[in-house]
Amino acid sequence: MADIAYYVALPFSADDEGSIVAGTAEEFQSASTAIRRAETLSRIEGVIGALAFTRSGDPMTGDFKDATLLKAFGSVPADLATL
Repeated sequence: MADIAYYVALPFSADDEGSIVAGTAEEFQSASTAIRRAETLSRIEGVIGALAFTRSGDPMTGDFKDATLLKAFGSVPADLATL
């Protein structure tokens, strides 16, 4: 099977200790839609930032490439390796 690209918007909030915590990821059909949703998420009360990223791979084998940042809004982690 060929690689499939995923476009994702992911919000972040701060826990009681001030650590950044990822919220619920939302998947979209295009990069532009994921970017628009990340911007909207970043403006929600309690959200300190959001980002849009893409990741591609083969869901049949589970082999995926590293995430590539499309756009970030507000405070987000610098390391995308855990996405």
